[in-house]
Amino acid sequence: MKEFKTKNKITWCLGCPNNMILESTKKALTGLTKQGIKKENFVMVTGIGCHGKIFDYLNISGFYGLHGRVLPTALGIKMGNPNLKVLGFAGDGDTYSEGMAHFISMGRYNPDITLIVHDNQSFSLTTGQATPTSQQGYKNKAKPLGESNLPLNPIKLAISSGATFVARCNARDINHTAEIIKQAIKHKGFSFVEIMQDCIIFNLEINNKDNLMYKIPTKNRKIKEALDIADKWDYNSKKNKIPLGIFYQEKRKTLEEKLPQLSSL
Repeated sequence: MKEFKTKNKITWCLGCPNNMILESTKKALTGLTKQGIKKENFVMVTGIGCHGKIFDYLNISGFYGLHGRVLPTALGIKMGNPNLKVLGFAGDGDTYSEGMAHFISMGRYNPDITLIVHDNQSFSLTTGQATPTSQQGYKNKAKPLGESNLPLNPIKLAISSGATFVARCNARDINHTAEIIKQAIKHKGFSFVEIMQDCIIFNLEINNKDNLMYKIPTKNRKIKEALDIADKWDYNSKKNKIPLGIFYQEKRKTLEEKLPQLSSL
């Protein structure tokens, strides 16, 4: 995994699960290079947020993008060179707030790119405001009376929007997360991987959900079954069980395959 390591000093908080997501990603990419994918064919796009620092710590080509604009930037790179393995790293606020329209559109378009969302259920870089996945009642500087809105369920939204690979992981389970990331990159189409992680500074009340998490078997599921499983947890409580793994996967013609200018490259 040394070839994917940089010399930059890591400035994430000590103990932040982003460190584990970085290790999972390096482990996944190392495994894929052993299967014949060249390191120079990997490229990443990051957004604005704590997750974005991965740009400095992961030794592959990349583009440090704007808040909420990871997906259109990744799509532009893929259109420029469809032979690249394009990875987008984004946060829950980054993706489900500013980037919501892009998130839905990627499911419709189905480009062969992978989106990895670091979800800690808060805008942690800007000191803890609520995001679309924050639980009701979460008090923060922007909402001292607490979040009043129901949280979004991104897994259900991704499946309903047409994403052809939809999965959820626990940041602290490095081996499982690495395997899911590897499968997502190998999948031909729009792959969405949400990695649940604690923030050790903000929104502490929703942390420590590991004992609620369980792994679902990998198998071909129809959309209704996948949505039923995704409905097991609503991002709003620490009572229900939280499924991890691949919820849904299907083969469908990619955007590049539908464009004659790119399909021959």
